[in-house]
Amino acid sequence: MSDEHLKYLSAIDHFDIREIMEQYGEDVWNYAYFLTRKHDWADDISQEVFIKAYKNIDAFRGQSSLKTWLLKITRNTSFSHRKLAFFRRTVGLDARMLKQVQPSAENEYMERSYSDDIWDKVMQLPGRYRETLLLNAHYHMSLEEISRHLNISLGTVKSRLHRARSRLADLMGRDSNDAAN
Repeated sequence: MSDEHLKYLSAIDHFDIREIMEQYGEDVWNYAYFLTRKHDWADDISQEVFIKAYKNIDAFRGQSSLKTWLLKITRNTSFSHRKLAFFRRTVGLDARMLKQVQPSAENEYMERSYSDDIWDKVMQLPGRYRETLLLNAHYHMSLEEISRHLNISLGTVKSRLHRARSRLADLMGRDSNDAAN
């Protein structure tokens, strides 16, 4: 489904929202998780995001991509959840994609372990750095898009991104030094 199609959409049916959820659901959940660091909160927030998107599809003007709009709703909803401190328990999601070619069990374990180590280090970063790095590296948002999304200056985005990468490199370096000793 193209963003152009949604620009002119006056009413959305349940098939369209299902398609949107299938296309962007993992991104919304992951972003909610990285903002909150809690699986059950990310579940609640992602559900709420799609309900809000469904109810407010008329508000989507096409000035940004649908993905950017959904991530903005996710960010606002995450902050609202933190303020309210009211969350219901749900089962966390493990959003791992299956590869077409099955690697050996050892290679798969090593790859997953390394990936988990990197994400563990990313999660240790302060929230403002983690969020900026995530939007750039994982969601491939441009610096200008991040600036608009977070309502901060372009210079601040560049600074946060640089500091996030530096701190992540320090954390990864410290980890490999510990392993060598």
